[in-house]
Amino acid sequence: MRILFMGTPDFAVPSLRMLLEQGYEVVGVVTQPDRPKGRKRELTPPPVKSFALERGLPVLQPERLRTPEAVEQVAAFRPDLIVTAAYGQILPRAVLDMPRLGCINVHGSLLPKYRGGAPIQRSVINGEKVTGVTLMYMAEGLDTGDMIARVEVPITDEDTAGTMFGKLSEAGSELLREWLPRIAEGTAPRVPQEDAEATYAPNLTRQDEMIVWTGTAREVFDRVRGLNPMAGGFTYWNGEVFKVWGCRIPQGSDKMMRPEWEGLVPGSVLETGAFGIRVRTGDGSVVLTEVQPAGKKALPAAEFAKGARLAPGTVLG
Repeated sequence: MRILFMGTPDFAVPSLRMLLEQGYEVVGVVTQPDRPKGRKRELTPPPVKSFALERGLPVLQPERLRTPEAVEQVAAFRPDLIVTAAYGQILPRAVLDMPRLGCINVHGSLLPKYRGGAPIQRSVINGEKVTGVTLMYMAEGLDTGDMIARVEVPITDEDTAGTMFGKLSEAGSELLREWLPRIAEGTAPRVPQEDAEATYAPNLTRQDEMIVWTGTAREVFDRVRGLNPMAGGFTYWNGEVFKVWGCRIPQGSDKMMRPEWEGLVPGSVLETGAFGIRVRTGDGSVVLTEVQPAGKKALPAAEFAKGARLAPGTVLG
């Protein structure tokens, strides 16, 4: 069985590694082009490309998979099965029809919930307690294909989007390993999705990254950890972007408000100390634990507050 693998970020690497370790014939890898990254904007290969080259696999990086040239290059691999995991482009009909065993996808949510490009981050931002991975046959619609199997993975308060990417990528790899024999035999189940139950998780925008201080403490907490370590939540301080990488909800947040804090608007700094920076929200407060002023590196919030002499009453946002 000739397998062509399509994937791009770290999330996809465990599935590719599993295929090789289990002795499957991976005939090639398709991934996104190298992109500028970091302050110096250096051209950087995606993690799947780096891993594939280490293993001596041929790599294809079309800017657009929908061009006739790219489809022809994919066909040259003569795949029996295409396995995708967070590839980052929608497969055209010509590619979907190409392999005799079809195209399957490792998706980071419990479909039909969170269809789209940012299911993991949005699950955390929305305060979900459970998410998971779905192994599915691909169709022309956005994550609409028939499901083969799903596995649930809890989200704890200690999780960030980053830790969930790690957990779900490993769970997806294991799910793929478990079901590949039946997929190869053509006996894997095909369970249609209930479209009426579908929700969507589009890619995050700049607006999604902004901390809304009028929200509840829980909403602020979930947003910050759902954006870590990708973009970070941001607010404004002294007219400049001020990123928040970590925060926590103090115990009894909504019941420990002092009378002198009642008149302060959401986003107001309430107090600072060795614990960090306590900020008012719509229903209580959160404690910022890691922040990043404009043009600086991230640092503990307590260290920043001490150096910046951040006074109570300062308004963020």
